[in-house]
Amino acid sequence: MKKYLSIIVLLVISISVVACSNKANQVTSSKSLKSLTIGVMPDLDSLPLIIAAHNGYFKEEGIQVKIEHFKSASDRDTALQTGKIDGAISDMLSVVFFNDNNFDVKITSKTDGSFKIVAGKNSNITNVKQSSGKSIGISKNTIIEYLTDRIIESENLDINLVQKVSIPKIPTRLEMLTNGKLDMATLPEPLASTALLNGGKVLSSSDKIGINPGVMIFTKNSITSNPKEIKAFYSAYNKAIVYLKETKPESYIDYVIKEAGFPSTVKSNLTIPNYSLASMPTEKELKEVTNWLKTKKLSTNNYTLQDLSNNSFIK
Repeated sequence: MKKYLSIIVLLVISISVVACSNKANQVTSSKSLKSLTIGVMPDLDSLPLIIAAHNGYFKEEGIQVKIEHFKSASDRDTALQTGKIDGAISDMLSVVFFNDNNFDVKITSKTDGSFKIVAGKNSNITNVKQSSGKSIGISKNTIIEYLTDRIIESENLDINLVQKVSIPKIPTRLEMLTNGKLDMATLPEPLASTALLNGGKVLSSSDKIGINPGVMIFTKNSITSNPKEIKAFYSAYNKAIVYLKETKPESYIDYVIKEAGFPSTVKSNLTIPNYSLASMPTEKELKEVTNWLKTKKLSTNNYTLQDLSNNSFIK
């Protein structure tokens, strides 16, 4: 009997030692991972990151992620160039501009967002074909202008007949549309939905023409210094995507609105995108962007997706 008791005691001690060792290894592994700071804009592309932070998925993967909110693409890009952030939710145009200027950033995945051209409540415009001679608020040389051109030209209209007004800060663009200082504006969701609540009308969208050059990017320095952290980031990101697919918006929309700084009014009519697990954009999408940039004389390079991307973190 004593022999059996001794064996049982030894087994219990062995199991405890292994469990403690595993826990210690997990703690050590977690502490060995550095933090990442990611820049986001006031749009729905950032929602998976907000979910991952709120639900503790980043912590589960042993990483700390700080989400930095920006109101304009230029402010976000400056933060990247000065090393204040490691990566950002961005777009293919920014990636081309960065690399043209010898600042190495790489696309690590595509993102899911939605952009709409919205007419103001006092405008008599009811469709894109009536936009000739009308003003439209954009952010020049960005994804906003690119999508504006693509949407309007999809209706066989000459984009040069539309009066573009450059308003980099998205909330300001929305305010000017609401106050009748613009006939139209190109806005990301959920601010496009805010414009609708203020009496605006959707004329067309990036969803309608099936394009979205939005991407997740990291700097070369971050990719070199933090490969384990970026891998952990994407593990948490994918957990958030699964959560979004399985969970009704009312379960998380309040804290998303608060964290992202979205207007509380969007809660009633916010449409959540059909988010996909982390994957790469297509070569065709990049080619369309570079062709547009050449037409605008904004770039002369013939980048391929291989030149501008690193897919090792999502395999």
